[in-house]
Amino acid sequence: MSATERLKGLETFVAVADAGSFTAAATRLHLTNSAVGKAIARLEQRLHKQLFDRSARQLTLTDAGAAFYASCVRILDELAVAERALSDEDTIPGGRLRIDLPATFGRLKVLAPLLEFAAHHPHITPHISFTDRFVDVIEDGMDLVVRIGGDDAWPAAVGFRHLGNEELIFCAAPAYLARHGAPQSSADLADHDAILYGRADGSTQPWRIRDGAAPQARQHIQGRMIFGQAESQVAAVVAGLGLAQLPTWLVEQHIRDGSLVHILPQLATEGLPLHLLWQRSREHAPKVQALRQHFEATLRIAP
Repeated sequence: MSATERLKGLETFVAVADAGSFTAAATRLHLTNSAVGKAIARLEQRLHKQLFDRSARQLTLTDAGAAFYASCVRILDELAVAERALSDEDTIPGGRLRIDLPATFGRLKVLAPLLEFAAHHPHITPHISFTDRFVDVIEDGMDLVVRIGGDDAWPAAVGFRHLGNEELIFCAAPAYLARHGAPQSSADLADHDAILYGRADGSTQPWRIRDGAAPQARQHIQGRMIFGQAESQVAAVVAGLGLAQLPTWLVEQHIRDGSLVHILPQLATEGLPLHLLWQRSREHAPKVQALRQHFEATLRIAP
C-alpha cells in the first residue's frame, strides 16, 4: 500500500470519528457511503483492530479506535503544519486547533476571550476540551494548553509562558459570620468550619498561610465539607456552611455582590501559577501563534 493510500485512510477515519456517522463523513468528503465504509473496513483489516462500535445507536470509537484517533489527528495536523511552513503566502491562520482548559477556570475566565478569538478567525476550527486531569501536551496532541499549577520546569519539546499566579483569600457568607463571628487572626481559623477542596487521591488541598512578613506555611485542617469541584465548594460557602480559602478569580463576582465577604485580608497570599503551554514543533504555525498572542494579551489570573 502506498503512502498516499495510507493517508487517505487516516483522513477518512478521522472524518468518520468527528462526524459520528459514515453518512455525514461521506457528505463532508464528497464520497459515497459505500466508499467510506470500505475505507474503514480496509483500515480495520490492516490494523487487525475494530475501530468503531457499531452496536450502539450512535457510532462510537472503541478503546483502540480512540487511541488510534489521537495519533491520526496528530499526524495529519503535523503534515498540515509542514505544508503551510513551506508556503510563504499562507499567512492566514486556519485549520483545526486543539485546546485544553482547566474545567472551572476555563469556563469562567478563558471561554470569553476564546470566543472573541474565534469570531476574529473564521478559518480556525477550535476543538476545546475542559478537564482538570493532567494533560500531556505532546502525547495528547494538543496545540495549546492552559494549566493552573504544575512545575515551572517543562520538557524541551514544550514551550511555555507564565501568565501570573492566583491570589488566595479567605471568604465567608454574611450569614455564617453573623452566627459564628469573624476570625481575627490565623489562630482563630481552627475554631471555624472549613469548606475544603478535595483531590482525586482522597487528600485535601491545604491552606496557604502568610501572616505579615512570615514565610508561607501549608496548613492541613479538618474540613466540615470537602468538594472535588471548585464551584460546588463556593456554593457551600455562599450557603453559609463554613469558610474557605479561594482564588480571587473564582469569587470576585460573589465579593462584588455581597454574597461573600473577604475576611482576614492580611492573610491574602499567592497561590498556584497559570501557564500557557504548546508544542514547540507547532509554535510557528499561524493558528498557534495567533492564539498564543491573544491569550498572552487577555488571560489574567489575579485582579
